[in-house]
Amino acid sequence: MADRDHDSQPGARPGTYALLLRIASTGIVRIGRRERLPLAPGWAVYAGSAFGPGGIAARLAHHRRSAVRPHWHIDYLRRYALLETVWFSHDPIRRECAWAAVLARELGGRAPPFRFGASDCRCPAHLYSFGARPKLAAFVAALKSWNPDHAAVIEVC
Repeated sequence: MADRDHDSQPGARPGTYALLLRIASTGIVRIGRRERLPLAPGWAVYAGSAFGPGGIAARLAHHRRSAVRPHWHIDYLRRYALLETVWFSHDPIRRECAWAAVLARELGGRAPPFRFGASDCRCPAHLYSFGARPKLAAFVAALKSWNPDHAAVIEVC
């Protein structure tokens, strides 16, 4: 189910992804007009999905650059966080909420003080903080226990 292959690239098909972000600074980041996100050195993982035109490839192209006009919560954070790697899966089923739940419940991620990235669902958040970089193998094992039919998860830098 897991495939660490740096030659595999996300395609224009739909799917789910996780951005693994390295946070190097401490402070408070303004997210939109109302929210504030405390930063601490470590890792943050954001779970999202891409079901629009261009699929995963188009969404990741957006996330790889700093947004001039931020649209999503993650666009505000990306100005302060280095995108180290991406986990993705081409899957026609929306699984970002399951990925967020695995990050929280199985990997022990800490949620922010507001529903970061979860304005269109009932999840507590789609962003979770970690002191150490989460391991792909542990993430995939948890996903497989929750969803045995889950498509392969690929890591790209």
